[in-house]
Amino acid sequence: MVSRMFRLVTEVDRERRDLLRSRLRETNTAASAILRSLRGTPHEREFPLHVWVLDETGVLAGGLVGHTWASWLHVTYLWVDERCRGAGLGSALLTEAERAAHDERRCAAARVETWDFQAPDFYRRQGYEVVCVIPDYPPGITEYTLVKRLG
Repeated sequence: MVSRMFRLVTEVDRERRDLLRSRLRETNTAASAILRSLRGTPHEREFPLHVWVLDETGVLAGGLVGHTWASWLHVTYLWVDERCRGAGLGSALLTEAERAAHDERRCAAARVETWDFQAPDFYRRQGYEVVCVIPDYPPGITEYTLVKRLG
């Protein structure tokens, strides 16, 4: 129960979100020597990492959107157009993102979340290991988190 001196507000507020993010970062950095050691290094910030596949006419055939942070590659989206599936484009996208993360950004590992109907088996074939399974997220679907050591 919240005391009468406070009030809970449910609304989208970008200014408060940014303030909260900043305060949480400060609190976490103060509490963790590892996070403190990231300050002032290239691993302190998230850096976008995008890889695209275009067909012969320049139309998007697939892509990978992710970012690197704290020596990890985080794959946010990986998609290949249905007409291009089976040609190895998903593997090529992931391999190139892993190469760039490892060779250019000195990342040691990668992580991805995927649903049961998407690509957990694809990521396993690429050397990823399941580290978390969340059933019914959303209801009726299972979410997997997979990781892989790079290099």
